[in-house]
Amino acid sequence: MARNRSREPLNKEDKRALNKENFSKLLGVFSFVKPYKTTFAFGMLSLLFSSTTLLVFPYLAGKLMDVASGKQWIVTSIDQIALALVAVLFFQSIFSFFRVYLFAQVSERSMADIRLAVFGKMLTLPTAFFDQRRVGELISRITSDVSMLQDTFSTTLAELFRQVATLIIGVIVIFYIAPKLTLFMLLTFPLLVLSALVFGRSIRKLSKATQDKLADANTIVEESLQAIHVVKAFTNELLEKARYSKNLNETVRIALKTATYRGAFISFVIFALFGGIVAVMWYGAVLVQEGTMSVGDLLSFVLYTTFIGGSIAGLGDIYGQVQRAIGASERVLEIIDEVPEKESLSKERRKLKGSIQFDNVSFSYPTREELKVLKDIDFTIEPGQKVALVGPSGAGKSTIIQLLSKYYDASLGEILIDNNEIGSIDLNTLRGNIGMVPQEVMLFGGTIKENIAYGRIDATNEQINEAAKKANALQFIESFPDGMETVVGERGVKLSGGQRQRVAIARAILKDPAILVLDEATSSLDAESEHLVQQALDDLMKGRTTIIIAHRLATIRKADIILVVKDGSIVEKGNHESLSADTDGVYSYLSKLQFQLN
Repeated sequence: MARNRSREPLNKEDKRALNKENFSKLLGVFSFVKPYKTTFAFGMLSLLFSSTTLLVFPYLAGKLMDVASGKQWIVTSIDQIALALVAVLFFQSIFSFFRVYLFAQVSERSMADIRLAVFGKMLTLPTAFFDQRRVGELISRITSDVSMLQDTFSTTLAELFRQVATLIIGVIVIFYIAPKLTLFMLLTFPLLVLSALVFGRSIRKLSKATQDKLADANTIVEESLQAIHVVKAFTNELLEKARYSKNLNETVRIALKTATYRGAFISFVIFALFGGIVAVMWYGAVLVQEGTMSVGDLLSFVLYTTFIGGSIAGLGDIYGQVQRAIGASERVLEIIDEVPEKESLSKERRKLKGSIQFDNVSFSYPTREELKVLKDIDFTIEPGQKVALVGPSGAGKSTIIQLLSKYYDASLGEILIDNNEIGSIDLNTLRGNIGMVPQEVMLFGGTIKENIAYGRIDATNEQINEAAKKANALQFIESFPDGMETVVGERGVKLSGGQRQRVAIARAILKDPAILVLDEATSSLDAESEHLVQQALDDLMKGRTTIIIAHRLATIRKADIILVVKDGSIVEKGNHESLSADTDGVYSYLSKLQFQLN
């Protein structure tokens, strides 16, 4: 259960207890600050000077009043004390500037390092990792969680140190100035603290309930707008409005209850706080009247207690921020500590011949180990052969390709490429020799040139143009005003399906793989686009081991071998003529069915 909880998006109520184990997680993220430890040390020094310098201010302000009323001190001129006060403020402002600037340098650079480390680690993780996480959640790790840590390192830790220093030094000074008045003041604290805890807990619970109800109401809006055609088709506009109204009314009810508690708490705090100030001022006035305390000491005392009160109030918020930061660090470290895929030993990839052998391979997905997706898959493909995988949806065709690309490891059996067990082949070499043209082409949001060059990032302009030409893509690319520099938009939305497919083929041509995988590459195209794409594919398949996944059997008649996959097993094997001749076979049945539909 704890693991599942750690994958949920972080929210303001998601806090971790401040125990030794959780605090060590925050320190684990703190290791990213080490490269900037000198800057961090100067920042802490500036913070120390800034905090201690400011604490001199109340003392000098009190002495200003004492000297003004005729009491003797080291300095007898009020002008000199006033100048000293200005000097304190000047130096404090200088130290504050360096504190903010130095901590900003450390936090910005270290958080950039964390983001890079997390993203870099994500790229090395196996496919099984992404099967169990939502993309939005992973993006939240790099954005929201790291931003929370950034606030912690740039502001929260500095504030924690400053408030603690102010609290400790301030209490020591007021004990020195007026021990009796300090003890009297401390008697009023427990009541305020306990009241704040009780009210604060109730208000937090109600605030969370309000947010939850509002989220429910927003879900209704999102669902209704996403399915607006369904809503209109069933004429349920009034029903959706009533559902939304019901949730809004409940949200308002809880929000008003929260406001009642908050109002009562504020009223109590105002009465108790100012009542406490009146009590302290009254007792201080009594001590001044008795002659056991000067007016200046009373002023210093009041100013110091203001500082101390502010520190106590700030520590409550800082405590919550540190708790949330621990939750964020837990999520970030969870990614960083994940076990990556087997690391590529070399960036230089060697050319494979392209022979493939599946030897009694069985497989279950890690998330559904009880369900066998592949059962005793056994076949051999010679270099340069064209092999087709056919069968109903969910039969296991795409899973065979995923195992071939080593996105997953086979549960049982062996996969051999060029007579070498797939696990012994360097990942960079293996995947560098496999080119894929999928049904749904994924293009990046850059230019056409950048998308084609993704197949080989060191390719020259001439090689990119040649690949586009072979893919029957150069003509439509040159028809655009910006040519190769045309921006394709997010996921390639500015290009048609056929254009995207030809860009993907150009990318595969540039990669020059030994093994080519065509996954329903022409199934969603119109007749003209399919003709152009098929021409490009025919050129691309020459001299390469090719695996074709297809539902449309007309596209695979020229395949050397056809493997019919059903329920995770290969039930038939042969060429188009031999499989069609078996009138009781699965392939023959699928062929007749498609002929009837056509």
